[in-house]
Amino acid sequence: MELIDKEAIKAFLLGLQDRICLALETVDGGSKAFIKDSWQREPDSGLSGGGCSRVLKDGLVFEQGGVNFSHVKGQSMPASATAHRPELAGRSFEAMGVSLVIHPKNPYVPTSHANVRFFIAEKEGEKPIWWFGGGLDLTPFYPFDEDCRFWHEQAKKCCLPFGQHVYQEHKNWCDKYFYLPHRDETRGVGGLFFDDLNQWGFEKSFNYLQAVGNCFIQAYVPIVEKRKAIPFGSREREFQLYRRGRYVEFNLVYDRGTLFGLQSGGRTESILMSMPPRVRWEYQYQPEDGSPESQLQDYLVPREW
Repeated sequence: MELIDKEAIKAFLLGLQDRICLALETVDGGSKAFIKDSWQREPDSGLSGGGCSRVLKDGLVFEQGGVNFSHVKGQSMPASATAHRPELAGRSFEAMGVSLVIHPKNPYVPTSHANVRFFIAEKEGEKPIWWFGGGLDLTPFYPFDEDCRFWHEQAKKCCLPFGQHVYQEHKNWCDKYFYLPHRDETRGVGGLFFDDLNQWGFEKSFNYLQAVGNCFIQAYVPIVEKRKAIPFGSREREFQLYRRGRYVEFNLVYDRGTLFGLQSGGRTESILMSMPPRVRWEYQYQPEDGSPESQLQDYLVPREW
């Protein structure tokens, strides 16, 4: 039977959380640090384990950023998981991962999200069912072509050692996953998304998880550095807050990770740390024709970068 090294996965995830927080504190300018909030599941919650949520608020660059590590176990899988994988019904599970969402102050700096995760579902007398998942995506409000291309170049570079086809497959999967059907638009300009990854075997699959996790800093920090000092006013800020509403809509209506966490009795504060600190909706908002705000819509359809 193939060895599943859970301790190696956990060690990588904790190290990744440290490295990402340090990189973001550095690009923010050092005025604020991530606050650590370690937590454990209550005995009567149906889950065991815990995690550490790390949150930066009101920095020079980042209005709010959260980088969460969790490692939990449960006796049964929630409906959101068994609907996707019915063979998991009746199995206990163990899940661990790092998930992050970064909401900058400056509307010219994109919002970004990444996560890497591992699941294993077990039942006495049967082989375990395990897989890796994750990805990263970029959500600009005032897009720059060179930033979008750079983001996808870094994603392609991290995929290349695993096969010529991997970037395109996981890029297409990202475009389809981060899509709001009720708005007929993507959440942003995409990136990578993968799930149920076990067909490569444990070692190669784990190596890919590490490559995607490590890619986030390489892809995101240079964009932040380039855009964080661009002047902006109330017009750009109001548009940013309006477009953040789409982020909320996706996370609460469609995101499988959010549904899994809530349905499995996960820690609500950590699950919803992806929400922006400030957001607005406006009835039948339409940007002016030819305005910078109107240009965003052209980016909210899948394209090749």
